[in-house]
Amino acid sequence: MEDYPRNLWEFDLGFRSDEECREYFRQLRWPEGFRCPRCGCQQSASVRTVLLRCHGCRYQVSVTAGTIFQDTRIPHRLWFQAMWWMTTQKNGASALGLQHILGLSRYETAWTMLHRLRCAMVRPGRDLLIGGVEANECYVGGPEEDPLGRLNLDKTLVLVAAEEDGPDIGRIRMRQIPDVSAASLVPFVEDSVAPSSVVHTDGWLGYLPLESKGFPREITYLKGNREAVSEPLPRVHLVISLLKRWLMGTHQGAVSHKHLDFYLDEFTFRFNRRKSKSRGKLFYRLAQQAVAVDPVTRRQIVDRGADAF
Repeated sequence: MEDYPRNLWEFDLGFRSDEECREYFRQLRWPEGFRCPRCGCQQSASVRTVLLRCHGCRYQVSVTAGTIFQDTRIPHRLWFQAMWWMTTQKNGASALGLQHILGLSRYETAWTMLHRLRCAMVRPGRDLLIGGVEANECYVGGPEEDPLGRLNLDKTLVLVAAEEDGPDIGRIRMRQIPDVSAASLVPFVEDSVAPSSVVHTDGWLGYLPLESKGFPREITYLKGNREAVSEPLPRVHLVISLLKRWLMGTHQGAVSHKHLDFYLDEFTFRFNRRKSKSRGKLFYRLAQQAVAVDPVTRRQIVDRGADAF
């Protein structure tokens, strides 16, 4: 059963202490009851409030061990407030905004918290896009002088895939790529789209190997028509437009290229849940995924961006 606060009043009532937050984490991590990660025993006892000790092998484990909250010195209730604020802001959250709303003394603390949470926005083993899927690239980082060009080295290149849901858009995927060669385009499609799905692209040769990889391809040749560049691939170009507007509106365009993938993950998380009627449901999904992903440190976040390519 999905248990989550529907509004701020329920949130404040349900998470008044670190103990209540840890109990919520415990229920999310072991929805069918505790299971020792070492021996599989299902019986445990509390030790010093923050630990559980297995009755079988006596192994002690924290509720947050092995999650993105591992080794954090930030109070759990503060993490919950960050998750609530991040998911209930319709247009997203900035590190400066989080610093102010939580009263944090250091900007770096807010920045690291948000990036950790963005890491949790990618669900392990998430379903691939299916059916018809539009795919195209865009440049992020400044006004595009030539929407048909693919050689502008001053901007960051992002590849976007949008699922066709009748005339509407289903789920999306996106990734920063170093170039538009087949070596960059094809792996993204393989990681994001289910085999046998029809991939709709323009005539760029980098997509040519898709059919040999098991992806039927629908091709629309743009023929240099600048004014109608978005018409053959309307869904993916709408997503691209919304992405650029979000980056500029929420973050004023001040997004480091080497950390752009974190922001792409957040945009994808939000877009794919845009029809949710409850903002509390987004909080629940983020908390659920936060206890399912591996630990990540500030150093790893910085290095991941630096080593993107």
